[in-house]
Amino acid sequence: MEAPPRIRPKTIDDYLEQLSKSVFQAGISWRVVDAKWPTIKPAFRGFNVERVARMGDREIDALASDPRVIRSRPKISAVVHNARAILDLERDGGFRRHLRSFDDYEELATDLKKRFKFVGDSGTYHFLWTVSHPVPEWHDWAKAHGMSWGAKAAAPKRAAKAKKATTAKRTTAKRTTARKKT
Repeated sequence: MEAPPRIRPKTIDDYLEQLSKSVFQAGISWRVVDAKWPTIKPAFRGFNVERVARMGDREIDALASDPRVIRSRPKISAVVHNARAILDLERDGGFRRHLRSFDDYEELATDLKKRFKFVGDSGTYHFLWTVSHPVPEWHDWAKAHGMSWGAKAAAPKRAAKAKKATTAKRTTAKRTTARKKT
């Protein structure tokens, strides 16, 4: 899997869009998010922060039943909450300035996870990576957060599948032997 493309955000709307991708990806495949993104973006008014921040329960409910989007009401509500949080930071001195006010990645990540909904460790990393904010090298970060990717991670899964298959064969053989005896 290759790294997602990086952008140079021009407005706070660009930040909301990238943060929202992380929100919608939580617990589902990136492929699903990427496939739906061309219809999600217009449904969220192009991620215009001020417009999304004004969305109320009726609009959230309408989006939760809209087949153009990933219909998770908690995730849709999180996008609205996050738009409001970005807008608050923008009014308090600037969202970009807030991001740059942290010298340490982990401190910034902790702040973002507390401030925004549906954004965990990997969502925060993805968000900061895509908006071209400095982040630790991926493999070092993943290892520090207990994540492993690639061939080394796949090997134990293959071994576990092989063990299951062997156990299933033994169970089938025992059932067949038991039927023959009766």
